[in-house]
Amino acid sequence: MLVLTRKPDQSIMIGNEIEITVLEVRGEQVRLGIRAPRDIAVHRKEVYEQIHEEKQKSISLPEDTLPRIDPR
Repeated sequence: MLVLTRKPDQSIMIGNEIEITVLEVRGEQVRLGIRAPRDIAVHRKEVYEQIHEEKQKSISLPEDTLPRIDPR
């Protein structure tokens, strides 16, 4: 893990297209701004994990659980 120290209004770059800027530090909370291309999903980790869990559940469903769609 890379650990960086930044102050408000300072940024870090991830690759050439993702910029993370420290907007504000208030006590134990840090507000970050993330600039990334629209085709790159950006989620809080807990949301990302929930999405991943739901995908895993849908992959493991038996075929007869899902309704059949008439391909007409």
